Amino acid sequence: MKRKTATTIYWIGTILTCMWFGASGVGELTNNEFVWGITRLLGYPPHFIYILGVAKLAGIITLLIPGKLLRLKEWVFAGMFFDILFAFFSKIAVLGFPATIDAIVAFVMVGVTYAMFRKLYPGLQAQTAIA
Repeated sequence: MKRKTATTIYWIGTILTCMWFGASGVGELTNNEFVWGITRLLGYPPHFIYILGVAKLAGIITLLIPGKLLRLKEWVFAGMFFDILFAFFSKIAVLGFPATIDAIVAFVMVGVTYAMFRKLYPGLQAQTAIA
């Protein structure tokens, strides 16, 4: 795959991911009835919902800074994967499999975006410290 193609896929995925998590984060911070209703139904406490909203918006800001904060972006991707994973299993446990479709779509979207991130920045491989 050419670098231009990977860059295009990465930025499209990043923008879609930021829109997805941005809508959720804003909903969590503004007490949106839909977002809060589902999250409370899944058993999460109010203080956690606010923290999640702040974390999502901070992650979005980090992802949208081109070519900088690459290690932090990896942490943002990890946080997004954990958010999706917890949402998936919480929804299976409480609402059943059909309610997990959004988590599956989000996982594929973030997964493809992260794969393109790694393709664009291959120098982030874990380095072993030799003392």
